[in-house]
Amino acid sequence: MEFTLEPETAVVFPGMGPTQAADAVEFMKNTPEARRLTAVADDVLGYSLADRLLSSDDDYSEAAQVAFVVNSLALAEWALDSYGIEPAVCVGPSFGGRAAAVFSGALTAEEGIGLAAELARRTEEYFATEHGDIVTLSFVRVPPEALKGLLAELDERSEWHDVACVIDSDFTMLSLRESRADWLKQRVRAIGGLPLYTMRPPMHSAAFGGLRASAEEAMAGLTFADPRLPVVDDHDGTVLTTGEEVRTLLLDTFTRALHWPDAVASLKGLGVRSVCVCGQDALFGRVAITRNTFRVAPVTPKLVAMRAKPATAT
Repeated sequence: MEFTLEPETAVVFPGMGPTQAADAVEFMKNTPEARRLTAVADDVLGYSLADRLLSSDDDYSEAAQVAFVVNSLALAEWALDSYGIEPAVCVGPSFGGRAAAVFSGALTAEEGIGLAAELARRTEEYFATEHGDIVTLSFVRVPPEALKGLLAELDERSEWHDVACVIDSDFTMLSLRESRADWLKQRVRAIGGLPLYTMRPPMHSAAFGGLRASAEEAMAGLTFADPRLPVVDDHDGTVLTTGEEVRTLLLDTFTRALHWPDAVASLKGLGVRSVCVCGQDALFGRVAITRNTFRVAPVTPKLVAMRAKPATAT
């Protein structure tokens, strides 16, 4: 794939999803940019990131979260070199915010990797004792008015719920008690929607203030520099230009709902016409609101591997 540069380009670090550990490790070992960052991670962590990743079957383990940051940053480095991109801004929805903090210059790679590992540990510890009955269900083909109806039904039943993510006009992630997840799936299907997957641990809810406080403790020893590259807040589209704002962004990801349409509108308002989505992405670079607004270049380990293969002689 060749990516034609537009006047303004943004780098997007997508939220994290399940990936094959073997594929991630292959990229880490075979790509120069990833090898360098993996060596940094090994020094920071005190263990082999690749070995730890291969030995875990948890999609959101500490090793998986750190590897996601490492590989996303490596992909961005590759994209800048291969495409000659000089990005105007970056954005990192959900887990992608950790890579954005490093890419923007607010944190060093060492700081960002160490923080990613510590946040993963604290998240696991928090949900081991808190909110064990809450999951986050994603679903599509449910427009705003229909969503209001579903939320009203939950209110009528006095069922706790919280919108975790608005990905597109008809694509929502909703946190609720696991005992009501099957009921919600049935209701979504009944109105013509499609339930996708159920996520544990849940994220992005004001109910998780304790986790935000723990994350703030983890950041106490870090100094966030003013970013060299502006960062768009995935919660409301605010353009962040100070280190303190980036720090708050990483904390807010635990307790504020992600609202991707606001981030897209902000990028468009800044004149962005193309986005490089750097990471294993099945969501942010694929939804209609992104593809209908920008020229999208997905930069994935598979793409890099294909570009690295020598041409076959004819």
